[in-house]
Amino acid sequence: MSKSDFGLIGLAVMGQNLVLNVESRGFQVSVFNRTTATTDEFIAAHPDKKLVGAHTLEDFVQSLATPRKIQIMVKSSAVADTDRDAVDAVIEQLIPLLDQGDIIIDGGNSYYKATERRDAYLAEKGLRFIGAGVSGGEEGARKGPAIMPGGPTSTWEVMKPIFESIAATAEGEPCVTHIGTGGAGHYVKMIHNGIEYGDMQLICEAYNIFKHAGFTPAELGQIFTDWNNGDLESYLIQITAEIFKQNDPETGKALVDLILDTAGQKGTGKWTILNAVENTVVISTINAAVEARILSSMKDKRVAASAELQGPTASITGEKAALVKKVHDALFASKIISYAQGLDLIKTMGAEKNWGLDLGKIAAIWRGGCIIRARFLNDITDAYRSNPELSNLMLAPFFTKLLNEFQQNWREVVSLATLNGIPVPAFSASLGYYDSYRAAVLPANLLQAQRDFFGAHTYERTDKPRGQFFHTNWPDVIG
Repeated sequence: MSKSDFGLIGLAVMGQNLVLNVESRGFQVSVFNRTTATTDEFIAAHPDKKLVGAHTLEDFVQSLATPRKIQIMVKSSAVADTDRDAVDAVIEQLIPLLDQGDIIIDGGNSYYKATERRDAYLAEKGLRFIGAGVSGGEEGARKGPAIMPGGPTSTWEVMKPIFESIAATAEGEPCVTHIGTGGAGHYVKMIHNGIEYGDMQLICEAYNIFKHAGFTPAELGQIFTDWNNGDLESYLIQITAEIFKQNDPETGKALVDLILDTAGQKGTGKWTILNAVENTVVISTINAAVEARILSSMKDKRVAASAELQGPTASITGEKAALVKKVHDALFASKIISYAQGLDLIKTMGAEKNWGLDLGKIAAIWRGGCIIRARFLNDITDAYRSNPELSNLMLAPFFTKLLNEFQQNWREVVSLATLNGIPVPAFSASLGYYDSYRAAVLPANLLQAQRDFFGAHTYERTDKPRGQFFHTNWPDVIG
């Protein structure tokens, strides 16, 4: 039997779908799973495919053509660069079986610092490593995901034919590019997920306003369908429309109304927040989204508090079409802010790590396959291709125009929600970021005076050149 072009370890649903995707592009694929029955069942289910099942890692490795290309799809749990998890365990088992120049690819949601550690460790042993963020869920894995590989350029060139063949396409371009060295690929995937958190929370806040205004799930299904046919077209808007249209077969009620209001999270949103703090970058929309999930998990506490803490009874009246337009504008404006914050963090971290990140290319591969794919990513791609040094997405002419156009409705929606006691933390955080960023003067002069008062931290003056620092001998107020 001929040697396989590609190997994959970990036959959960994502792994299986990736294997079928790779095989469908003309490659022979070897597979291995810790539970051999899973391997046998998968091979038996696809007798017409060019698949090779192996019961041992030794047989799996020997079935591959050199340089061997092995993708690991097992769950990562490392949350620090010193942690060891299932990915590390598989790598350790592979090392003695591999030859110099063989390639190991981690396609899971690994912490980028763990990826950097693995990259350096394997390089010392003459092996090559790619940390590849893969986005698109089960459907994307099968039909074409967005792939964010990091590692040496030479290793990318070896993997390029396979990755480009299995990735989604947008505007005729494959949704994969070499992100950068080391942990750059998993880092960009992490920020992608942070933006995803923001996107999802913003959509939920729009829904909550509509719900309190008396819109039915059927009406919401039509609104989101209409939005998906316009400038808000995106995967998340599309699936939201379908969710509102789904009725529970047991009760006949709208399924969304029967789902408990507690949300889970896997950790990439929290990683994004911690990284933003480390790099002193504001990602208030993403932060609000992560905190909203945490608050949602406090169901029992919220129910108890609802009987004690007072607030207004929501009463939103008026023409529904007008409200739909205002919420549309607030959602679109807030989405721009979420992406602007995420891309600002990527730019800052890329400079810090000397990764040479290209925001135009990153935005381009997010246009298809991934969870945050959206029509306006074409405009984001154009913005960074036109001006690679763009300091903030809001300042691209296309987005400046939209924000100026949408801001009045945006403000009215945040005000309406606040006056009716409807929580809109991500809408509010987005607007606060916008207003703070555009403010030539902020009240931080008072803050700096306070710092100098209690800690002699000094301050700069408006009537002196920047870089000169002063201290005042403030009066003694203790006693």
